[in-house]
Amino acid sequence: MPISYKRLWKLLIDKDLNRTQLKELSGVSANVIAKLGKDEPVAMESLVKIAEALKVDFGDIVNIENGESENE
Repeated sequence: MPISYKRLWKLLIDKDLNRTQLKELSGVSANVIAKLGKDEPVAMESLVKIAEALKVDFGDIVNIENGESENE
């Protein structure tokens, strides 16, 4: 299941935050931030902490890519 956190990185740019600031704001570990950077799965608890810290919905930070285009 291909996971993408592109939405998270775009959101950080919009909010003028970097990854270190995200780590401190959300309380997740550096390991979690590293996994996010590699589009690797992380615990749901970590994603919820990030969403709450950024005051966004879960779908605003993660996307499941199924390999099909939206037109199909």
